[in-house]
Amino acid sequence: MAKGKKKNDGGSTIALNKKAGHEYFIEQRIEAGLVLEGWEVKSLRAGRLQLKEGYVKILHGEAFLIGAHISALAAASTHVNPDPTRSRKLLLKRSEISRLIGQTERAGYTLVPTAMYWKRGKAKLEIGLAKGKKQHDKRDTEKDRDWQRDKERLFKTG
Repeated sequence: MAKGKKKNDGGSTIALNKKAGHEYFIEQRIEAGLVLEGWEVKSLRAGRLQLKEGYVKILHGEAFLIGAHISALAAASTHVNPDPTRSRKLLLKRSEISRLIGQTERAGYTLVPTAMYWKRGKAKLEIGLAKGKKQHDKRDTEKDRDWQRDKERLFKTG
């Protein structure tokens, strides 16, 4: 018998945080699971997530996603009281959390959510270990991006 086709979720990326790449130098990326409620999973499947305002904070040895907005669907159950901006616990190993604590407290890094995607049917959050950019760094990045775009145009037409 031939193998069946793999089921496609219609794109594995749920949401990207493009603002994080503009505001920070992202030096390392870490994958984490999330503790979600049923209505949140349904909303994520519909793509109703906004990571722009979100950040990751470590409290009492546990990591939490704070400020991310998951909009409830209109057809949500009547007995569920959805809170779109509630704090969601991240699932990381103890060694990863202790390493992140050291880098955020001593080395001056910050933790920002960069992307959320599906992996084997489970929602995963990509966390970036980042340092903030200064204004001149942002201008340099923008200038480099414009030059790369212009260079591509020159080579394409020339």
